[in-house]
Amino acid sequence: MTTDTGTPRILARMLVPLLSALALLLLPGPGGATADAASVCQGRPTRTIAFSTGELRLYRTRQYVCAVTVAKRPGPRRPMSVTLQPRGARPVVRTGRFDRQAGPLTVHALNRCVRATGSVAGRGTATGWILC
Repeated sequence: MTTDTGTPRILARMLVPLLSALALLLLPGPGGATADAASVCQGRPTRTIAFSTGELRLYRTRQYVCAVTVAKRPGPRRPMSVTLQPRGARPVVRTGRFDRQAGPLTVHALNRCVRATGSVAGRGTATGWILC
């Protein structure tokens, strides 16, 4: 009596490389997706305010507002800051030397206006009271 154990092995030898190649084609590798593909803030993008060295991005959910300052050209570490202040509260500030972005900052702003500022390498922008 003989048993045929060669057929499953042949099938496995053919399927494993095929499935591996398919996985490499379908799954993004490191660097396969851009940094802008996924936001670091929750909510929907509300405003993007561009300035000479970068941009200030604001996101909003029903209860919260989030802000990020992003450099136009990522590179060496340089002074960057982002500030977010809901009306009637103290401002929240994140400053330092960053290579790509400052933030994210999130504040509770249910039914409140907010004021935001952002700067990269000494140049920046500020808003008045917005998102009221």
